[in-house]
Amino acid sequence: MQENTHSITVLGAGVIGIACAIHLLRDGHRVTIVDRLPPGEACSFGNAGVLASYACLPMSLPGLVWSVPGMLLDPAGALTIRLSYWLTLFPWLVKFLRAGRMDRMQSSARALSFLVHDSLEQHRDLARGAGLDDLLRAAPLVYAYTDEASLSRGMKNWDWRRPYGVNPRIVRGGELRELEPALSADLPCAMVIDDCGYTTDPSRLVKGLADHAQRQGATLLRREVIDIRPRDQSGVRLATDDGDMVTEKVVIAAGAWSGKLAARCGEAVPLEAERGYHVTLHDPGVKPRAMVGSAKGKFLATPMDEGLRIAGTSEFAGLDAPPDYRRAQVLRRRARELFPHVNVDDYSEWMGQRPSLPDSLPIIGPSQRHAGVYYAFGHQHVGLTCAPKTGRLIADLVAGRRPNIDLDPYRVDRF
Repeated sequence: MQENTHSITVLGAGVIGIACAIHLLRDGHRVTIVDRLPPGEACSFGNAGVLASYACLPMSLPGLVWSVPGMLLDPAGALTIRLSYWLTLFPWLVKFLRAGRMDRMQSSARALSFLVHDSLEQHRDLARGAGLDDLLRAAPLVYAYTDEASLSRGMKNWDWRRPYGVNPRIVRGGELRELEPALSADLPCAMVIDDCGYTTDPSRLVKGLADHAQRQGATLLRREVIDIRPRDQSGVRLATDDGDMVTEKVVIAAGAWSGKLAARCGEAVPLEAERGYHVTLHDPGVKPRAMVGSAKGKFLATPMDEGLRIAGTSEFAGLDAPPDYRRAQVLRRRARELFPHVNVDDYSEWMGQRPSLPDSLPIIGPSQRHAGVYYAFGHQHVGLTCAPKTGRLIADLVAGRRPNIDLDPYRVDRF
């Protein structure tokens, strides 16, 4: 065992928690992973699978406030807030809209770009030796528009990304058909981002990484953490549904459930569960060559081992509200906007809870109140994309290494 190594418990067996565990294991720490669910469930199971090197913009952008009413009034729109949840969500919404000022958007974009820009290469490094290379693919994203006017209106969203190394190109007509033959002829133009990637099975990828972590010495426990009790000189006591356990250090990487755990450490964070839905079409009859996005519908279609996954939408209803699978059915119907000949009859549907903060930046770093507590949560739509860099940063902080970026944008006390 190396000097200055510790017993570290990672709370969360999703892609963020597993990435943290692997990087901590590489430093020689004794790592235990605790989750009430098996690895690769929750958001790590049902995401769109995209390694989104282009996703450096926060969700709140200049001018968005004027678009929100129309989005909410559209029953097939990309955003919905349950009526019973409006008052609870209101303080978060205010922070969210304030985060859309130009200066704050640019600050968030700089911080996000570090986490996302080389995600495919980072994932390949994370999976090194795990035998999972077949699950990672390099491919462009084709983001399709219904007409030239829509493309022009959306251009500023792409131009805002260019200072951070995102270089999309416009593709039209025959060139677009050659790039993606399955695409509807009603979509005449697209923005194409070439340096992207995806996984053909997000759940299998995370489960494979978890197996790899266990082969490297990690212990995996199926338990629910009920309470965290940091102690000044003797580590952190975790109360679980199967008894207490003591660890020298703890990493809270429990996705949308992390806010409750951070609160037990005395740090309130404005974390919301932003629900996303998917349908996976198991016999679609079409197989796109790459990932395809709908500018009109704000959803993504990804070719996966089990079929064609259509994923997207944002719903705010609270962490414990039941799913509303009408949202998934909207995605199923809208799949034909991209692929007119797709078969939508054989499908499965899913809902997951994205951990979202108002400025779209995750919390990565140490607790400001308790030594030995670290946070790695709040990655909203880009948890899969950001996981390898997040794990590396957490390992650096635990080891006392100075990361090569400014971590202030990710601080827990920035709100």
